Amino acid sequence: MNAQSFTLAERLIPSTYVQQAVSAKKWRENLIKTFIEQRKWPEEGWDDATIELFLNDLAHMDCNNFPENSGVGEREARFASGLVARRHFRLGHGIGRSGDIGEVQPKAAGSSLMTKLANALLLDTIRFMGVKNSAGCFLVPMATGMSLVLCMLTIKQDRPGAKFVLWSRIDQKSCFKSILTAGLQPIIVEPVLSGDELRTDVHGMETQITTLGSNNIVCVLSTTSCFAPRASDSLEHIATLCSRHNIPHLVNNAYGLQSARLMHLIQEAAKKGRVDAFVQSTDKNLLVPVGGAIISGFDKGLLERISRNYPGRASASPVIDVFVTLLSLGSNGYKNLIYERKEMFKYLKEELGKIATKHGERILDTRNNPISMAMTLSSVNSATDSKRVSLLGSMLFLRDVTGTRCITGIEHKDVASYQFDGWGAHHSNAPCPYITAAAGIGMKKSDVDLFVHRLDKVLAKLKIRSGPLTPTSVEELGSSGRRSTGRVVNGESSEQGSSAGTSLASSKDSLRK
Repeated sequence: MNAQSFTLAERLIPSTYVQQAVSAKKWRENLIKTFIEQRKWPEEGWDDATIELFLNDLAHMDCNNFPENSGVGEREARFASGLVARRHFRLGHGIGRSGDIGEVQPKAAGSSLMTKLANALLLDTIRFMGVKNSAGCFLVPMATGMSLVLCMLTIKQDRPGAKFVLWSRIDQKSCFKSILTAGLQPIIVEPVLSGDELRTDVHGMETQITTLGSNNIVCVLSTTSCFAPRASDSLEHIATLCSRHNIPHLVNNAYGLQSARLMHLIQEAAKKGRVDAFVQSTDKNLLVPVGGAIISGFDKGLLERISRNYPGRASASPVIDVFVTLLSLGSNGYKNLIYERKEMFKYLKEELGKIATKHGERILDTRNNPISMAMTLSSVNSATDSKRVSLLGSMLFLRDVTGTRCITGIEHKDVASYQFDGWGAHHSNAPCPYITAAAGIGMKKSDVDLFVHRLDKVLAKLKIRSGPLTPTSVEELGSSGRRSTGRVVNGESSEQGSSAGTSLASSKDSLRK
């Protein structure tokens, strides 16, 4: 309702009531006006009614919602399902144009405005978390792996004769496969063991640069966030190396945005050397559904070129999710989540340490990993039967514990034509089997308490069966209906079933007791 409508309303109901409504509406409109004007992350989160008001206003700016619109093109943002229309707030045109994901779409002024504002919020988030010199960022509707592909293909255009990517090994298939998908050749630099921790082999990288020639290398692909005992790569040393040899440096910062410590590493690396771009996932850092990533860097020109290389329009769904979430949280709300995550990391380490002591294990010293930790499984492992470690992961999964990785250190994995020994351990010669757990954003104390309680019970149950595992004993331990043959997927307990659901259900019921 506009001012005239409110004036007319005073003929029907008392004017004092109308003025109260006008004041409330103006309060919300002023929030929106200030946000568009300043393009800054509000400190306090908005209520749902204000966000919905804003989204509806944005949707009304898109031509598919014009009352008199006559669409005769092949893409007119029509909806067959009202449920789908409501799910997307009738924002159906997506973002960008066929030639540039960052370009304004004439049919979708509201969606384009939302995209600009969402990217401004994300830049505020990145700077708020520690990378204060970031030149810009933009959201793409792809997960981290494909976003890395887009970055590498753009960087490759400036180095047409290059084909190699120096990759500090991290045992996650999507990261490695991004190099292959880009049509490039990975040069695997295995990390070195320093105490319990796996660190970057900077000397090994320099040797490869000398051997291959810097002009033949597309980029160095480093990683910040990863599961223990691997530490974040030595970004400053790599950045210095890249600067000295004039080699682009791409950082996989998958879930590092939630850690001020990891973001500080990126900031310092860019100051002391070369960091061309860094990529982070939206779901892992911002508590939204899977499907988006944020590409950021220190050179606006490079970011614009990466944006232009995205072919066609893109889905607005990840943008809507992030836009709504950041407005709902406000910077103070996100700050609280970051503080809680750090506290949960301390609490998880403390509680997991108690379980380790009780069962004759220990927490690995991985002080350069601020999100993930690992506990040895020496007492579970058998020299003649390594299946116990993988079985532990299956038993935990059947108890509704997800996200842990039970690593034997002896698994072999083929990824395309590349072979990896010790898959899951980031290293060919892991000194011992272990289990990992991470304190990710959004974790609650109840998650930690349930995990350590169930881990305690599973470890005790496994120790009772000290002899060799047989099909009967495996079933009794609660893995019937699951394929628990020592197979580990990405170092994480397999979630694939192979038998009837009845068998699995009965097994799961017994395990929960």
